[in-house]
Amino acid sequence: RQILSDCVTQSSPLSDRIEERLDRWVLHPVWGPVILIVLLFFMFQAVFAWAQPLMDAIDAGMGMLGQKIGTLMPDGVLRSLIVDGVIAGAGSVVTFLPQILILFAWILVLEESGYLPRAAFLLDRLMSFAGLSGRSFIPLLSSFACAVPGIMSTRTIQNPRDRLVTILIAPLMTCSARLPVYTLLIGAFIPHRNIAHFLNLQGLVLFGLYAVAIASALGVARVLRWRNADRQEATLLMELPAYRVPNPRDLALGLWERARIFLLRVGTTIVSLTVMLWGLSSFPAPPAGAQGPAIDWSFAGRIGHLMLPVFAPLGFNWQICVALIPGLAAREVAVGALATVYSLGSGTDTDQAALQLGQMLPTHWGVPTALSLLAWYVYAPQCVATLAVIRRETASWQVVAIAAGYLFALAYAASFLTYHIARMF
Repeated sequence: RQILSDCVTQSSPLSDRIEERLDRWVLHPVWGPVILIVLLFFMFQAVFAWAQPLMDAIDAGMGMLGQKIGTLMPDGVLRSLIVDGVIAGAGSVVTFLPQILILFAWILVLEESGYLPRAAFLLDRLMSFAGLSGRSFIPLLSSFACAVPGIMSTRTIQNPRDRLVTILIAPLMTCSARLPVYTLLIGAFIPHRNIAHFLNLQGLVLFGLYAVAIASALGVARVLRWRNADRQEATLLMELPAYRVPNPRDLALGLWERARIFLLRVGTTIVSLTVMLWGLSSFPAPPAGAQGPAIDWSFAGRIGHLMLPVFAPLGFNWQICVALIPGLAAREVAVGALATVYSLGSGTDTDQAALQLGQMLPTHWGVPTALSLLAWYVYAPQCVATLAVIRRETASWQVVAIAAGYLFALAYAASFLTYHIARMF
């Protein structure tokens, strides 16, 4: 009784009446989904509108750092390693930290306020069309951060078939690792202009990528459940928490944890892979009197040219093929890989080439190629950690093969159609 009196505050009748009035709108069968769509729409608009000043500041800081170190060190292999491998690779990814934090700030606010369980309730009917229940919503929502914890959280789903289907479609949720690639390509190829005076075109494209991924996941779930002999559906029972004002301290801790994880990945996995790619892109050196960029003679150039026949129908060049390889460890590494490849392969100053990747890409690619690569990243199974956790949770290599196979097939088909349809226009 003493603990309860010290720690628990009973809601007042007034607050109960306020919650009932809010739920009449939030849980309404018509207005509830409209409110949810509007919240998600403005969330993706904010990712571009609010983050740009911070991104510009980080980009300028990394540019100054690269120039400063470049002027202090003598020209040679070590200078190229530090400037082109470490600073260019890590800096091109760190630039997108503000957008990731803004996205997570929205998700944390919705979670802390008590709205997310209500969103799961609203989506139960929609999930039923795919043969799932609202219980799959929370694992799929977690997969927007990272598919690994999302797949692990499917342990709360009692129906084995529902759990397996949720595991298989979780990689289709647009995780935060895709965001640096999306924002790089959208910022480089989609005009920064407003539609109807308040809608940002770049934010609309980002919202469309998330919407396509969600629609594809529901479609795949429907196909996977189509031949399911077990047609029994479990009723969704869940407790709706009280509405509350998000605690600023909890929000700050959540954002700090996300920033710490992201920066640790930058400082370990991403830097290691970009340094490895720098080595593949720098050696062996071209022979005396060789024509063309030096990277054409490197190991990375040879690997890219070997992969080109497979990916050329998608509009990819060999530089994109090279960037796909380190992206197997972490999708966001592809941004640093592109910065490394183009800074070594272009004729411009290496410091500026790596830091101005967004300005460089339109001079090397066409719009159909950029759209094709966006479509590829909506579906591609480029995450070894996700495949590993699928193996651990299902104890089956067959499930891993099915997940990797259908994701690759979807990615290839979507990129192929996107590229050729875009060329028609």
